[in-house]
Amino acid sequence: MIELHKQECVACRAGESTLTASEIEGLNKQIPHWEVLNESGIFKLRRQYSFDDFVGALAFTNLVGELAENVNHHPDILTQWGKVTLTWWSHKIKGLHKNDFIMAAKSDALFHSS
Repeated sequence: MIELHKQECVACRAGESTLTASEIEGLNKQIPHWEVLNESGIFKLRRQYSFDDFVGALAFTNLVGELAENVNHHPDILTQWGKVTLTWWSHKIKGLHKNDFIMAAKSDALFHSS
């Protein structure tokens, strides 16, 4: 099995199915620091990253922004002093797609390399 962070995010289309509970459970094992949450019936992935200061948090935010823009898949990003909170889900299908797990893993890889 190819690690999630090495896979490509391919744009999903409106009408595609969201992941099943068992698919979410299996993929979530590969990104253990991420929380699966349900907001108004929409499943999402969320993780908070910690930094020593605002500059580090902002630099990470910019790296994630560049990554997201390159594949046209964008998270909610909350940047604060010493922390960044990312929330990934697929807006078109109103839920989780494998792409969200791929992007979460890629976000983790950026964090570990920054």
